[in-house]
Amino acid sequence: RHNHRTAHSGIRIRRDPLAKMSEEVKMYSMEEIAEHNKEGDMWVVINGEVFDISDFIEAHPGGQKVLAVEAGKDATKRYELFHGADVMRKYGPRLRIGFVKGSKAGKAAARAASPNAKQAEEKYHAKRDRAIAMTLNSMFGPARKPDTNVLVRTNPYGQLVPYGDPSWYQTLNSPYYKKTHVEWRQKCRQWMDTHITPFVKKWNEDYGPGEDGYKHIIKQMYKDGLMPACVGPPWPSMYVDKKGPEEFDSFHELIFVDEMSRCGSGGVTWGILGGITIGLPPIIHFGSEELKKRVVPGCLNGDKVICLCITEPHAGSDVAGLQTTAEKSECGKYYIVNGSKKWITNGIWSDYYTVAVRTGGKGPKGISLLLIEKDMEGVSTRHMKCMGVWASGTTYINFDNVKVPVSNLIGKENKGWKYVMYNFNHERWTIICQSLRFARVCYEEAFKYASRRETFGRSLIKHQAIRMKLAEMIRKIESTQSWLESLTYQLTTMNKKEQNMKLGGAIALLKTHATKTFEFCAREAAQIFGGAAYTRGGVGEKVERLYRDVRAYAIPGGSEEIMMDFGSREAVKKFERFSRM
Repeated sequence: RHNHRTAHSGIRIRRDPLAKMSEEVKMYSMEEIAEHNKEGDMWVVINGEVFDISDFIEAHPGGQKVLAVEAGKDATKRYELFHGADVMRKYGPRLRIGFVKGSKAGKAAARAASPNAKQAEEKYHAKRDRAIAMTLNSMFGPARKPDTNVLVRTNPYGQLVPYGDPSWYQTLNSPYYKKTHVEWRQKCRQWMDTHITPFVKKWNEDYGPGEDGYKHIIKQMYKDGLMPACVGPPWPSMYVDKKGPEEFDSFHELIFVDEMSRCGSGGVTWGILGGITIGLPPIIHFGSEELKKRVVPGCLNGDKVICLCITEPHAGSDVAGLQTTAEKSECGKYYIVNGSKKWITNGIWSDYYTVAVRTGGKGPKGISLLLIEKDMEGVSTRHMKCMGVWASGTTYINFDNVKVPVSNLIGKENKGWKYVMYNFNHERWTIICQSLRFARVCYEEAFKYASRRETFGRSLIKHQAIRMKLAEMIRKIESTQSWLESLTYQLTTMNKKEQNMKLGGAIALLKTHATKTFEFCAREAAQIFGGAAYTRGGVGEKVERLYRDVRAYAIPGGSEEIMMDFGSREAVKKFERFSRM
């Protein structure tokens, strides 16, 4: 038995259906598996995969008995009640010895092991797509195609938990997305599932991937043609040698942010995107040509990291009240910067800081933006450990008589307020995208758990109280999605000036709606999971982590209270403007 398992220890089967296998795939019938149910010879089945747990059983944290009773059986249901994907990633490759004959996992492994693995996989999916299309056509008749540029009855995509993905993933029609968006979605999901999701737990527990932060991830993301999407349309072709998707627009960016957020961690999402999506656009839009050429390419390709520094110990949503000063030196060649910035995302790993400073009098008219570099004398950083978003590199930054060349001024002196406001719509929009997907993750995890967990002799989802919780989550999520897509469409059809004039209030209100939806779904999902969502790790890992991340979305980018007030004041202004027409 021992030699049998050792012979297969070189096989490492990933969830990627095209994973390469070093040896012949072994298939077993359930009858054969049932024979291995004795001490020293125990096999179990999980999701069609066969594992030899004979030696592992002694090291099982939950004790030997709970595993022994499952020996020779399909233990999928019980396994999924207590364990998350991280357990399978850790132990699966070492214990896996084969597959159940006829199972989906077995068929996928056989395709991956075939000499023409890629062609076999493509053939399988083409056949599957044709079968789905035939089924839909037989049920509903041929699909109407009012516009060949938009999606009509596309094949289902993803794990297919109802409402676990946006409606256009699940065969519903959409006027917003085209074939290029479908292709981009596939690319983003495969990339995130390979390079991000498997490492989320470790990065959170370690407060990030290491001293250089996510540079290695960003470099790979750039190499594979995804990273430039983070600054929004148009694709920054003048700074990168990577080509973006055809007709790149705000919906491509929405898909990019949404798919990354599926990892279920605000800390990791912000660790990769939090600094660059808000720190780089001011340079792209308002920086000098010299500044753009010096800074933008390196930030997009992962050589450098940038962040935005606005919030201070005494000035958060009240941006106009910031106190960090920048005074001209006697020679006129430098700004001398003094002050502190707090709760700065990515600051601990950043090479560049886009810093809001006071160069003039009180209020918004005295604010400028400067690019400060980490190696300038007088810059010091301290990592802050907060309630949530552990892996985002939250930082306290101090500037002590920092000499900054006047050439590092972004735009014009005392025009920084305008640049900050110009940037806020995009920042808040990305927070909305992330919050909404985190709400979906909470809902999806709760739905799957409620379908598996049994209480009082029936599955949890059969209890009306649980279904009411799920229904409330669904209606909040879907209303937020509809508003988000409507506003995203406006972004694709307006220039920046029109966006800032017309959409600022609506985006502020939607940010509040999205973060409240996220908070509601995190709470209700935790209630459905019970104690499992109170434990770090395990089956409730994502919900526990996201519950801690909620405040990091409800406050930054403008607190919910400030957003509500701003949105309503903008509505009053519009009414007064319209009434004079």
